[in-house]
Amino acid sequence: MTIFEQDCYTHQGDPFNLRALKGQVLLVVNVASQCGFTPQLEELESLYTRYRDRGFTVLGFPCNQFGRQSPESAEAFCRFGEQRFGVHFPLMEKVKVNGPDAHPLFTALKGQAPGVLGTRAIKWNFTKFLVGRDGEVIARFGPREHGVTLRKAVEAALDK
Repeated sequence: MTIFEQDCYTHQGDPFNLRALKGQVLLVVNVASQCGFTPQLEELESLYTRYRDRGFTVLGFPCNQFGRQSPESAEAFCRFGEQRFGVHFPLMEKVKVNGPDAHPLFTALKGQAPGVLGTRAIKWNFTKFLVGRDGEVIARFGPREHGVTLRKAVEAALDK
């Protein structure tokens, strides 16, 4: 099963058709509202705005597994993202990214792109998975990786 075949839901609980994004480059991120990395939402929105016309989408999944830094509902997170950081990229359902209840999408992403020393677990909020047009993970980025590094990786994926 490819990344594009996973079942996902919007922040409102409606089915989200990942298959419709097949052929696009995706950046899938576990996001949080009360994290030191939360300002990256603005940067993610900037990437989305800059490259969406070239076939790029950011998907943000609120997650409360790390320090309980996203306690609100997915809908409340969406309002927060829009009001505080101008987020318009798709914000999805609230998920778990680790453990037996991890969302299957994140299980698949971690399987394709293990972390440091081959660990699969996501260590913190704002871990990013860059997915190519074919549904295969190109790269996994830790929370501290952003800016030029991320932009260059997105551009390279779009140019393939």
